[in-house]
Amino acid sequence: MTTTLPLRSPCPPGACICGRDPLLDTPGADLRILRLTRAEEKILLARLEKLKDLDDLKRLQQRMYEQLGIRVDVAPGFNEVRTMRGIAIQIDDLPGLCRKTRAAIPAAIRKGLENHPQIAFELLNAHDLLRDT
Repeated sequence: MTTTLPLRSPCPPGACICGRDPLLDTPGADLRILRLTRAEEKILLARLEKLKDLDDLKRLQQRMYEQLGIRVDVAPGFNEVRTMRGIAIQIDDLPGLCRKTRAAIPAAIRKGLENHPQIAFELLNAHDLLRDT
């Protein structure tokens, strides 16, 4: 008896450029990202908003890559970091990743950083930006 995992429902035609259908048609393609249903996405975003510390953020980044194939890079931006907007959050291109999800993940991480500013300071310190303070 084989059970199939629930896959994300398709976006309305013309509303998204995620490439869900071509991904499903490609034999041997990595379909992990399609396991992120809308309900699972809400749970993930809520978890990202409730970060505890920098290690928690790194652990979540690793789990997102292992379970969904999403690579998220969080680092201080190129210019000065005066607000949470100065922290660069990049998501690598991934076929099947909805554009709304691609925008919601960085927003949730920023909200988690705003809720716990010490995580942002840890991140800056990890990149040696607070060495002289």
